[in-house]
Amino acid sequence: MAVGRGRSNAQISDELFMSVATVKAHVSSILAKLALNNRTQIALLAHDAGPTI
Repeated sequence: MAVGRGRSNAQISDELFMSVATVKAHVSSILAKLALNNRTQIALLAHDAGPTI
């Protein structure tokens, strides 16, 4: 997950060929669904989950 790797919204949008607004919407959705408060918590959750394929 790009947020877990510390990527900014702009970097993610470039990598995935989507608008920054779309990335922001997806990040907000992740935060809401996982009951998290910020991107740092997403990164910690991704780190604790370990590598995935």
